[in-house]
Amino acid sequence: MIELGKIQCLNVVKKTDFGVYLGKEDEKVLLPGKMVPEDIEIGDALTVFVYRDSDDRLIATTKKPFITLGQLAKLKVSQISKIGAFLDWGLEKDLFLPYKEQTTHVAEGDECLVALYVDKSNRLAATMRVYHYLVNGSDYVKDSAVSGTVIEINPDRGVYVAVDDKYYGMIPKNEAFGHLKVGDTFHGRVSKVREDGKLTISIKQKAYIQMDEDSAIILKKIEENGGKLPFNDKSDPEIIKEYFDMSKNAFKRGVGRLLKEGKIQIEEKGIRLK
Repeated sequence: MIELGKIQCLNVVKKTDFGVYLGKEDEKVLLPGKMVPEDIEIGDALTVFVYRDSDDRLIATTKKPFITLGQLAKLKVSQISKIGAFLDWGLEKDLFLPYKEQTTHVAEGDECLVALYVDKSNRLAATMRVYHYLVNGSDYVKDSAVSGTVIEINPDRGVYVAVDDKYYGMIPKNEAFGHLKVGDTFHGRVSKVREDGKLTISIKQKAYIQMDEDSAIILKKIEENGGKLPFNDKSDPEIIKEYFDMSKNAFKRGVGRLLKEGKIQIEEKGIRLK
């Protein structure tokens, strides 16, 4: 059986001036002459990838695409059209990414994480809706360093991510500081491995390490602002989050560290260098 979108081993059943046919007499696909090895004979086996050409006909190639059916990969946008985007997947004909399968705006030159699927017209296409293509059972353990791609943002729950662009992961809402967007690369650590194999991700370091980083950020902000800042433990948490990219509790711990080290002093209207 010839399988669209997959790499497979097929036998030569017919030779012509323009290539060879692979498969069986009642089900065969053309491998164009420029890809046919020398001295090929009927009955020989070749490993090929099967897709559709510009005329929507099944065609075989000995080139290996960057992605196969059901897999995920980051592909570069080569062209934008009125009906969607076209991605470079290593073959002569670019891969179509319909607008309805885009979860965020893409532009020429962007790289986006996609899965390969067969659409209702029996054509291969790409989708950025990759959540259901992710898998469990990674080898990660608690505190493992991880990276991957942001695939969805749920304001009520947090940020869904593809760890290693392959595994289920989530950054909880209370951890999702900053301005993460769909398509962004994240770096963090595993805070929990759930029983179902899905990963809970923290983009903050462990508390004692994070406190050092947060205090350094606060000190730099003070220095950049002429030696003082109008923030204290009564400041609005949202303002602190926006300005420092950290929670109010993290801010207070960082300020406490700087105070203990004698680097700042606290005043009624804010903090300043000592």
